[in-house]
Amino acid sequence: MNRTFARCLLALSVAGLATTAQAETTLRLSHFWPGASAINKQIFEQWAKTVEKESNGEIKVQNFPSQTLSQADETYDAAVNGIADIGITAQGYTNGRFPLSQIVELPGVAESAPQGACVLQTLYDEDKIASEYDDSHVLFMFTTGPGYIHTKDTDVQKPGDLEGLRIRRPTAVAGEILKNMGAQPVGMPAPDIYTSLQRGVIDGLSFPWEGIKSFQLGEQLHYHTQVPFYTLIFVATMNQNTYDRLSPEAKKVIDANSGMKWAEKAGAVFAAQDKAGKAQAEKAGDTIRVIDNPLQDSDWQKPLQDGIDNYLSDLESRGLDQARDVYQAALDASRSCGQ
Repeated sequence: MNRTFARCLLALSVAGLATTAQAETTLRLSHFWPGASAINKQIFEQWAKTVEKESNGEIKVQNFPSQTLSQADETYDAAVNGIADIGITAQGYTNGRFPLSQIVELPGVAESAPQGACVLQTLYDEDKIASEYDDSHVLFMFTTGPGYIHTKDTDVQKPGDLEGLRIRRPTAVAGEILKNMGAQPVGMPAPDIYTSLQRGVIDGLSFPWEGIKSFQLGEQLHYHTQVPFYTLIFVATMNQNTYDRLSPEAKKVIDANSGMKWAEKAGAVFAAQDKAGKAQAEKAGDTIRVIDNPLQDSDWQKPLQDGIDNYLSDLESRGLDQARDVYQAALDASRSCGQ
């Protein structure tokens, strides 16, 4: 009798283990930030730890930083196609695919990473840009702080000083504005910037302070012009089939760690890194020029305003008649989100 009872217990135990193993889901998360960066550790690793804990181990997250699973400009498609279960990337790396979302990148929309993240997530939540992501399951959105101009050897005080300089641009939107200023925009993913500066392929770049720190570029850059002319936007998104296959309990955990909650967390991390990145440049004795309110500055206003008008007009010419309404919604959200 005892032997039979023991066998039953063993069978139930094995069945329980099998059920647990079947229920456990590993999510492959792909992004381009360095593994040692604060962005990876304080946002993506923390998100992973949170969903693992709240799912009681049903969800496991395998993190692939530094483009080790997918290239930066292929990461959104990697999530859509299931190469990655979760992809985190800049929308501008797939040029023309998220035109309404990239309105948030325009000058004057956001003055900080927390404000930019709030604006972008608000536009998504209010269904102003959601249709651009119908092929995936969006988790949350966020932005950098304002992007500035950083150069190796040129003290840029006005747009004319950029004439002929090869400046890495993060997206086509920012590239058009740089072109208006006289620069020669060069496109490349962020991980390629360091070696391009070393080899003299580029003379400088447009980046937020956070990026200078995350990608360890400070030692090669000595001049910084703090003119906020763009904000880079990002999306963290999930393969739709992967999400659909989750248990109801696991979906609740994912849903509870999506949206504005994590947009705000990401914004706070970027803001702290912006502060730290600028402090590094100050400690190094670099030259830092600050252009406050560039849309009202006599030198900078025209190329920036031309960039805004040209981008919105281009969207309208492509049949996106709602472009100026989305732009106005972004400005409205900016006021409600604060700085």
